[in-house]
Amino acid sequence: MKKIGAIILSTVLTAVLAAGCGSNNTENSGNSASGSNSAGDTIKIGADLELTGGQASFGDSALKGAQLAVKEINDAGGVLGKKLELVEADNASKSEEATQAAQKLITTDKVVAIIGSTTSTNTLGIVPVAQEKQIPLVSSSATNPKVTVDERTKKVNEWVFRASFIDPFQGQVMANFASNTLKAKTAVIYTDTSSDYSKGLQTFFEETFTKNGGQILSKESYQQKDSDFKAVLTRIKAANPDVIYLPGYYEEVGKILKQAREMGIKAPFMGGDGWDSPQLAEIAGAAALDNTYMSNHYSPEDTAPEVKSFVDAYKAANSNAVPDGMAALGYDAVKLVADAITRAGAAEPAKIKDALAATKDLQLATGKISMNESHDPVKAAVVLKFVGGKQTFETKVNP
Repeated sequence: MKKIGAIILSTVLTAVLAAGCGSNNTENSGNSASGSNSAGDTIKIGADLELTGGQASFGDSALKGAQLAVKEINDAGGVLGKKLELVEADNASKSEEATQAAQKLITTDKVVAIIGSTTSTNTLGIVPVAQEKQIPLVSSSATNPKVTVDERTKKVNEWVFRASFIDPFQGQVMANFASNTLKAKTAVIYTDTSSDYSKGLQTFFEETFTKNGGQILSKESYQQKDSDFKAVLTRIKAANPDVIYLPGYYEEVGKILKQAREMGIKAPFMGGDGWDSPQLAEIAGAAALDNTYMSNHYSPEDTAPEVKSFVDAYKAANSNAVPDGMAALGYDAVKLVADAITRAGAAEPAKIKDALAATKDLQLATGKISMNESHDPVKAAVVLKFVGGKQTFETKVNP
């Protein structure tokens, strides 16, 4: 009987505790009427980022930028009288892990919005979760159009936004730069076929370059984690293009550039914001980066007050390290969400979503942002040139 009594008591206690937990979960649910705005002293924002794996440099930079934004906002009094809390989740640079991380952030951590991921493929792993759970998602740097607009239905993903410009603009900028500044008449495109980002940029570069009268001599391909590119580079060298467009991520790009220069390929290489990592120069070597160009979201050399303020604050918080574009976009993603919560007057997902869509002329580190009808920010791009292994400002292109 004592044993039965103990079991009954244990069951009752468990039920009481479960009821208490259930009440707390309902109160803090992002989908509840009250939302996190009415519970506790913090507003939770999830960060679904590549903290390990092949794009860890991107995720690390974005996280540091996001952390700086949270610190600045909290030091200034928070949002709606509450502190922001950044809940980190590592997606290991994999789309399926990004999906699982988003589910945990929403169902377990009770975030009211998510920032991330940094890459298009990984962000596309989060989009269905954000749409189903009705939690705003702001990707810091996913540039593929499919992130905010469903490619099958052509409808805007209601709960999805981004802090970066999109690939059609980025591809157009570099194609025009190749034609007008470098005076290129011929090009080879070398694409990562395992990446939605790379395949998208290939399309948009090719469209604009050929419209300008240029000729694509060939389209070559590789995949992430490849390490020996000499066979393809031999064909590219024989084609002798005026420029080589390489829209990939820094890990493979660094290896390709190193091997290309060792083989005597002297043509200019061009790429996108996927090149933006301090590790690029480490992998390729500074000399291999000579005569290469990339499009990006901002330049730390920009003298605009908001850029200088961000760069100085980031350096002070990160041992004098110069923030790359991913850091600036992680910073801006948090600022976008915080601004939306402030204008919404409540940390409730539906209200945050509506406020994000209405964002207009918000001055951030990477420029002044207004959201268009596709939930993409209208903003400028910069073209950077590598000199001595370091990015230098070349030109700024407005949309």
